[in-house]
Amino acid sequence: MFPMDIGDIPLFSMLRGRMGYLSERQKLIAQNVANSDTPGFSPKDLKPYDFAAQMKAASAGAGRVAVTQPGHMLPPSQRNGPGGAFKSKVAKDSETTLDGNSVVLEEEMMKMSDARMSYEAAVGFYQKSLNLLRMAARAPGK
Repeated sequence: MFPMDIGDIPLFSMLRGRMGYLSERQKLIAQNVANSDTPGFSPKDLKPYDFAAQMKAASAGAGRVAVTQPGHMLPPSQRNGPGGAFKSKVAKDSETTLDGNSVVLEEEMMKMSDARMSYEAAVGFYQKSLNLLRMAARAPGK
């Protein structure tokens, strides 16, 4: 019997995708804050995370390319790491300064706080799910 990769379980795959999305979003927000004084800079954000699309992608695993050796690379459409399937878009903020910069620090901090709390919730859910798997894998009475 082959050991099962935890990434093969759809729940963990979707949680990993969500955490990757939130990590990329935090990077973009940090870039927005870093460029808050750059003339003409427009803030960027990611498109909202679509849970229904992730469910559809997870259930359509039959058309995926199989990685049969540890050294094989995944196609770009199947990568969940940095810069994987997430695309940035220009975010609309509420005000633009005279130099053309439209970063509003208060809004960026609210976005960062939201992304951080969502990331922490996903990590907590991931850890609780791992604990349930460990408990289910234990021998009875131990």
